[in-house]
Amino acid sequence: MFKTIIVPVDGSTGSERILLFAEHIARHNQAQVIVVHAYAAPTAYAWTDGYELLLKQLESIAGEVVQDAVDALRTAGVTASGDVRQGDPVTAILDAVRIHEADLIVMGSRAQKIDNMAEALLGSVSSAVLLRTYCPVLIVP
Repeated sequence: MFKTIIVPVDGSTGSERILLFAEHIARHNQAQVIVVHAYAAPTAYAWTDGYELLLKQLESIAGEVVQDAVDALRTAGVTASGDVRQGDPVTAILDAVRIHEADLIVMGSRAQKIDNMAEALLGSVSSAVLLRTYCPVLIVP
């Protein structure tokens, strides 16, 4: 039923639980998993001499976060690859869904800043993705 599963991760311990759900679904469906991580460049420091180095370090760390998740999935026997993106997490996830022609998103709920009831239950990123995507979303608490 599912061929391509998008799994956004942030490197937290909660990401490990999300990967377990994605692994199970991928195995059952013989699907591939695309691990997505978005990072925001702090533009307030763009004028400094070390800004380019900062961007390279952020990209490197983001790559490590994704590679750790991809390695865990591959070790479990799941076909997996990574997609690191700079920018807003919602936009990055939705772009990855479109580019990879995903049929499912497996993501966590995380309510850091609560503006409404949906965000209180789901988290602002998961709520925004759920409202804007064309494919099913499994939100793991």
